[in-house]
Amino acid sequence: MKSILAILCLGVVMTSYAQEFEISTELRPRFEYRNGYKTLIADDANAATFISQRTRLNFGYKSEKLQMFLAVQNVRVWGDVSTLSTSDTNGTTIHQAWAKLHLDAKLSLKFGRQEIVYDDQRIFGNVGWAQQARSHDAFIATYKPNKNNQLDIGLAFNEDAETLFDTEYTVDNYKAFQYAWYHTNLDAVGLSFLILNNGLTYDADGEQKVAYNQTFGTHINYKKNKLQADASMYYQTGKIANTNLNAFNVAGNVFYTINDAFKTGLGAEYLSGADSNSTENKIKSFNPWFGTNHKFNGLMDYFYVGNHLNSVGLLDVNATIAYKKDTFSAKLIPHVFSAAATVVDASGKEMDAVLGTEIDLVLGYKWTKDVSFQAGYSQMFATETMEVLKSGNKDNTNNWAWLMITVKPSLFKTKFQKE
Repeated sequence: MKSILAILCLGVVMTSYAQEFEISTELRPRFEYRNGYKTLIADDANAATFISQRTRLNFGYKSEKLQMFLAVQNVRVWGDVSTLSTSDTNGTTIHQAWAKLHLDAKLSLKFGRQEIVYDDQRIFGNVGWAQQARSHDAFIATYKPNKNNQLDIGLAFNEDAETLFDTEYTVDNYKAFQYAWYHTNLDAVGLSFLILNNGLTYDADGEQKVAYNQTFGTHINYKKNKLQADASMYYQTGKIANTNLNAFNVAGNVFYTINDAFKTGLGAEYLSGADSNSTENKIKSFNPWFGTNHKFNGLMDYFYVGNHLNSVGLLDVNATIAYKKDTFSAKLIPHVFSAAATVVDASGKEMDAVLGTEIDLVLGYKWTKDVSFQAGYSQMFATETMEVLKSGNKDNTNNWAWLMITVKPSLFKTKFQKE
């Protein structure tokens, strides 16, 4: 009898205010042919070919005061375990697990494992191209007084495990961060400001300490009629370990819609760097800390995708020709790369600043609402200066090709209407 009453009470609660619950999934296998991806291929190396796969199961809940989301994922390479294996190489992980409390119409609190994405994802992004993607254990307070203004205050504090006494943090990760992000819409203009205080551990005479560096910046975008543009500027200061940081990043893009199918664009980005023969005790190389760096500076990931940090920086001048009609899309993006600082070879000879040219081609086809196909081909035409930075052989054919299928259906969705 008590169980029946409990079920009836639950039913009353569930229908006394609006609630939504959804289960969705994602299956994304991707074939890659890597023949000079991320770095120039050496004479004695052969191309790599493999199929990786991301599998996700998502649970979402939403009510008037509460929102929750859970994303469980597995990332694997086809064949990384035998057909009779009793365990998995990477296993199943929690990519996201967060709750959001809507304290009132303007203020909310979000906490747990979550993706953090702002603006064009240059400083904070979810790195969605990578099969594992990126998420943070963080707390975010959001104040949104109206639809045109939003202020986010975020913080994170990391430890290895529950302990009785203070221990060193050994995970390859930041120790803590605090940030503020403000965005406002002014007619056709969107304007954002970001302040990030990022704490990294370092060893000082056998004792672990934390040094903080700061990133300040703004991002602006404009869209009206056929013209679209964006620009950003960031400055970094503070310390990394015992070394002072002084670096900056500026970027701008302009796009013009020719007609319903064609769109063109021009862009440039400058990330400061240090001369490769510099003896100055200062870090001048800009670091886009948590950005989705794959979407910048060429799809072959030669720069800032787990590489090219504390180096000579980069000047990337690029163009875009895009076509989209019905379910088909195509995009061609050439890049011309140059070093932002002086490059010298092993003998001390100063090299030309030009690093090379990359051509990226991406094709897309949306088969159904839940299923899409993408394919891409990229080729790097490198210079001798790129050889100095990356090793390998510039005269080899350095290219990369991929084919990806994304399946993202909603498996179950229900909504209880408020009485």
